[in-house]
Amino acid sequence: MQIFPDLETLSHAAAEEFVQLAHRAVADHGRFDVALSGGSTPRRMFEILATSDFQLRVHWSQVHIFWSDERYVPPTDPQSNEHMARLALLDRIPIPAINVHGMYRPGGVESAASAYEALIRSELDAELALDLTLLGVGPDGHTASLFPGEPAVHETDRLVVAGIGHAGVSERITMTPPLLNRSRTVMFLVAGADKREPLSRIFDGPEDWDATPSQAIARHAPNLVWMLDSAAAGEQSS
Repeated sequence: MQIFPDLETLSHAAAEEFVQLAHRAVADHGRFDVALSGGSTPRRMFEILATSDFQLRVHWSQVHIFWSDERYVPPTDPQSNEHMARLALLDRIPIPAINVHGMYRPGGVESAASAYEALIRSELDAELALDLTLLGVGPDGHTASLFPGEPAVHETDRLVVAGIGHAGVSERITMTPPLLNRSRTVMFLVAGADKREPLSRIFDGPEDWDATPSQAIARHAPNLVWMLDSAAAGEQSS
């Protein structure tokens, strides 16, 4: 766990970690498979990666972009995670369009989830392991689109499912614990005082995925990196 004084320093450190993991993955197996997250916290990291100093340090032709979850809206919709990532990062770097794998498909959320699982199985190696998965934590303890009391967090077979969001767009597509926990690195980016209570539950509370879905990843992924700002860390900074 790393704790930073503010979101800006956290975002710079996360961008640096992204670059180092990209170099390692490309050297090891020729490409870097990363699942981006939505929400406000990773946006600044994306903007930093798009700056000239950072983008020149990544071989973008060998990077493949996925999403850990998505609102079921077209990528032109401002509520879309892909839309945010394109504005902050993807439209500002030399990444081939074919390497950007958005979740949205017309035809319904269930069909889109099934299509994305098929894409994941065709794109990833036999281990079905992403090199890096970015995640956040909501004030209610959710991560990706695994929300309290919803069945998606208990999925054991499917890698991607349709889910239900508890705020904003209700129809969601989300990676599930069987896929998220295969990631070679899971990086949680958490900022804001409203995250102190769910973090306390994640680390110290009883294991209850219905109450705190983030625990399904935070207590089970094999290689976790936590990057918190001081507001989120609270007592944990001691």
